[in-house]
Amino acid sequence: MSDLQPTQLLEQQLFSDVIRERRSVRNYDPAVKISREELTEILQEATLAPSSANLQPWRFLVIDSPELQQKLLPIAFNQQQVVEASAIIAILGDLENIKLAEKIYGQAVDAGFMPEQTASSFIERYTNMFASMPQEAIRQIVNVDCGLVSMQLMNIARAKGYDTVPMGGYDKGKFVEAFGISDRYTPVMLIAIGKAATPGRPTTRLPIEDVTFFNEIPQE
Repeated sequence: MSDLQPTQLLEQQLFSDVIRERRSVRNYDPAVKISREELTEILQEATLAPSSANLQPWRFLVIDSPELQQKLLPIAFNQQQVVEASAIIAILGDLENIKLAEKIYGQAVDAGFMPEQTASSFIERYTNMFASMPQEAIRQIVNVDCGLVSMQLMNIARAKGYDTVPMGGYDKGKFVEAFGISDRYTPVMLIAIGKAATPGRPTTRLPIEDVTFFNEIPQE
């Protein structure tokens, strides 16, 4: 029998509902516009996702102008969710995120989460580490962290009654050029967000025993 209290069981069930009900939705009701205030709230909660050294390399370009959504449409291979969704959130990775280390760790000190000496030690350590790290290694870290924040964003949107679809199908070169993205940022994915006009298609998953192994990987 579970030791969880009734309120804990309810919270657990609600979370389970969110992750089970999330679908990749490609048909949106264009009449539904999510306010910038609510979009900001969703993004704020999404940034509670973990990141390497807490450097939070994600950056969000929110495209909610109908004119710019139309501009994005051919770049995203004419996928109609680009213009039907309330907004498109471009997840960008900041390859120079180490530049904000002092601000990030300074906030931790101000909040009483760590002593100033510890923060200074972390800043020095990670600054030196990133200075000697190959660009491709930094890019890999950034991509992983941006994947974490993206999944968190989509689950938060579902919890608030909205729908999303992650999009890797777009011309990154043309996107960078059209929206003036500097070399400091690497495009990771686009996420359409809005209210479904038709439900997302249910999908299946591989049996858990096909993808989970304890202690060792079986030999093929």
